[in-house]
Amino acid sequence: MNQISVSGKNWILKKFNNDDIDFYKNNFFLDEITSKLLSIRNIEKTTISNFLNPSIKNSLPDPNLLKDMDKATERTVKAIIKNEKIAIFGDYDVDGATSTALLGNYLKSINHIYEIYIPDRKLEGYGPNISGFQKLIESNSKLIFTVDCGTLSFKPIEFAQTKNVDVIVLDHHQSEISLPKAYSVVNPNRYDDKSNLNYLCAAGVSFMFLVSLNKKLRELNWFKNKKVKEPNLIDFLDLVSLGTVCDVVPLIGLNRTMVKQGLKVLKNKKNLGLKTLFEMCKINTNPTSYHLGFVIGPRINAGGRVGKCSHGANLLLNLNSKESFKLATELNEYNNERKDLEKKFLNAALDVINYQSNDPIIIILGKNWHEGVIGIVASRIKDRFNKPTIIISTNKNIGKASARSITGFDIGSVIIAALQKKLITKGGGHKMAAGFSIEMSKIDKFKEFIFKKFLNLNKKMNSTAIYLDSEISPSALNIDFFEKINILSPFGAGNPEPRFLLRDLKVLNSKIVGEKHVKSVLLGKDGSSIQTISFNSNSNEIGQFLLNNNKDLFSIVGKLSLNEWNGRRNVEFIIDDISVTKNQQNKMVPSSIG
Repeated sequence: MNQISVSGKNWILKKFNNDDIDFYKNNFFLDEITSKLLSIRNIEKTTISNFLNPSIKNSLPDPNLLKDMDKATERTVKAIIKNEKIAIFGDYDVDGATSTALLGNYLKSINHIYEIYIPDRKLEGYGPNISGFQKLIESNSKLIFTVDCGTLSFKPIEFAQTKNVDVIVLDHHQSEISLPKAYSVVNPNRYDDKSNLNYLCAAGVSFMFLVSLNKKLRELNWFKNKKVKEPNLIDFLDLVSLGTVCDVVPLIGLNRTMVKQGLKVLKNKKNLGLKTLFEMCKINTNPTSYHLGFVIGPRINAGGRVGKCSHGANLLLNLNSKESFKLATELNEYNNERKDLEKKFLNAALDVINYQSNDPIIIILGKNWHEGVIGIVASRIKDRFNKPTIIISTNKNIGKASARSITGFDIGSVIIAALQKKLITKGGGHKMAAGFSIEMSKIDKFKEFIFKKFLNLNKKMNSTAIYLDSEISPSALNIDFFEKINILSPFGAGNPEPRFLLRDLKVLNSKIVGEKHVKSVLLGKDGSSIQTISFNSNSNEIGQFLLNNNKDLFSIVGKLSLNEWNGRRNVEFIIDDISVTKNQQNKMVPSSIG
C-alpha cells in the first residue's frame, strides 16, 4: 500500500530486469547501480557502447534523410557562389537564437555577407511577418532562412516569392498537411518527412543543414579554390547543445550525442558570448546540462521575454569583448526583471487556480499579463500540478496564449487541430510547448475541445506519481557514487536524472537560502549526515516540513548534484518530495511499475 507524501504524490519504484543487469556487468564491466539504471531505461543492448560513449561520427545520419535538405543545400551553394546576401529570420527564444547564431557564425567563418532579423515579441509576435521580410528584401537579401519558425508562415513566404526572393525554412514545429510555398521546408515534423529525426530542435536541424552544406562545398573544392579554411563543425556543437537542452526536446539518439559533445566544446569557451555569460554567472566548474537549462538559457531567453529580442542571438554572434560584456550585462538585467514579473504573475495565477474546479487542463485568463513571461509561468504551474497548463493574456477581444504540456499529451498537435477547426486565429508548437491567439468569444468552445482531446487519451496518465530508480543509503552519497551515475549523463527530457529514495532521516538543521530555497543537513540511521537543498520550497509543504521538523523520522526522494568550489567537491541531494515515517508499520512502501 502506498503512503501519500507531504505534497500528495505516490512514490513508484520502476522495474528492472536482473538478466539485463548481469549482461551489462559481464559484457561492459559496469557496476550494479549503473547496470540497473540502464535496464530501467530499456537501452538496446546493441547501442550500449554508443550510449555510454557517444560520438558524432557514429551517430550522425545522412542529412539528406530530411525532406528537402538537398534542395536547401543546392540553393544555398548557389547563393554562396553568386555572393548573394543571405538573411536569417530567427525566433526570439534560445532555440531560435542558437539556430540564428549557428548559420551566422558559419557564414561569417567563410566570409559570406549575411544579416539577421529577430522580431519584436510585443510589436510583431512570433514568426515571419511581411514587414520584417520587406526590410530584409530592401536591404538586398536574395535568400531568406527562417529558423525555429516558418512552417506555418504562408502569407509572408508568399510575399517573398512575389519579390523573387527564395525562402528556406529550418524548423521543427508541427506542420499542417499543406505547407507554405517556400523554396524548401526542412522540418522533421512536417507531415511527409520520413527521417525519424522528429526529436530534433531547430538548432539540431540547423546543424544538420550545415553538415550538408559543408560537405557540398568541400565536394566542389570551394574552400580550396577560394582559399578559405573549412570550418570545423564540431566547434559549433556548444550552440547546438544549448538550444537542445533549453528547448526540452528528448535527449535521445543524435540529440544526446550532440549535447554530450557540445558540453566538451563548451569547456574550451570558444564562443565569446557564452564565455562572457559563464564568467558573469561565475560558473567555474565543467559545464553541465543544468548550467545550460537553468543558468545560461534563461539569460539568453530574457531579451525575448522582457527586453530587446535580438540580444540573445547578437551575443552568440559577437566577436568584440566590450560589446559582448555589454550585451551579457543587459541580458542579466533583463533576467532579473523577468524573475520579478514571473513572481508577480505566478502568484496571481495561483490565486486563480484556488477558485477553479479540478479541470484536467489548467487554463488561466489574465488581463494584459506580460506576454514574455506567461510561458514560463505556465511551465511553473505545469510542474507544480503536473497538468497541461495554458495561460491566456487578454486584451479587449483577443487573447494571446502560451501552453506547456506533460509527457503523453502532444500540445503542438492539439493546437494545430484547433487551428484547423478555426477555434483559434493563429498557433503552433511542438509536443511540450505551444502558443496561439484566440478570439475571446471562442474560449469556451476551445476549452471544451481541448478537454475532450485530453480525456480521450487511451494512454493512462498518472498525474500524482513520482517514479524512482532505486533506494540508496545516506552513506552512498559520495563522489565515487556520483561519478558512477554521471556516466549516463547528459540528463534531460528522454533521459531523466535518476531519482533515489533515502529512508529514516532526521533534520539536524534547516535554513532559507536565496529567499525561496531551503537548505538542510539531515542525519541517517547509520550516522551519516547529508547536505540537501529543496528549490522554491520555502512556502510549500516540503520546505515547511524541513524548517519546522526536528523529531519525526521521514523519507526523501530526489536527485544528486555535485558542488565544486575552490577545488573542493561534495555531493548534495536535491529533495523532490518527503514522506513522514511515524512507525515501522506505517513506513512508506513504494509500488512498482512496468
